[in-house]
Amino acid sequence: MFLEVHIAGKIIAEMEILTFSLGQLQANCYLVIEDKQCLIIDPADSAEFILEEIARRSLQLIGLLATHGHFDHLMAVGEIQLSFPKLPLYIHPKDNFLVKRLNETAKYFLGQKTEVVLPQKCEPLAEGQLAIDNFKFQVIFTPGHTPGGCSYYFPKEAVVFTGDTLFSNSIGRYDFSYSSKGALIKSVEKILRLPETTTIYPGHGEVTLVQTEKVGGY
Repeated sequence: MFLEVHIAGKIIAEMEILTFSLGQLQANCYLVIEDKQCLIIDPADSAEFILEEIARRSLQLIGLLATHGHFDHLMAVGEIQLSFPKLPLYIHPKDNFLVKRLNETAKYFLGQKTEVVLPQKCEPLAEGQLAIDNFKFQVIFTPGHTPGGCSYYFPKEAVVFTGDTLFSNSIGRYDFSYSSKGALIKSVEKILRLPETTTIYPGHGEVTLVQTEKVGGY
């Protein structure tokens, strides 16, 4: 399995956010930590590496969250669930079809055969408030790049995880057969209505601010 890792970290209020850019497509995997409890947003490639980080930091893993169903953001989920079998993957049901074909799409885009362990347990997401133990945040339905895209907004910390909906000075692809440019633009506009000081953590690349993307016209 290809392993390339770039690591960054930031502490916001009482929350720590660790960023690991993993795999050939350098998908951002986020560890969101508070009081040693940990959520993983987009468990990308390299399950062994992620599990080692969890153990090394003595973290209690309590949730797996997907911004969307593309393989480069989910390849580690099944293996992580082998170690944490009661832990579901929270994902919007409109992206379940993408989860089922992780191996097929990974082989197509990576140009080699892969043996991805498929997620064993999924929990359907819906727009609105979500609480997982001590974490309380908002699920924002942001389709367009995929039919079931979701972003995760933490108002107290003023951060939002946007997956492949919105990047620094760019938006997600909408040329897939199941994508929708119109829906994507509406989703981007929804994110840009958040407070201007909100930090955007995208699915690839560097962090940015709502204010910056408003000025830049995304």
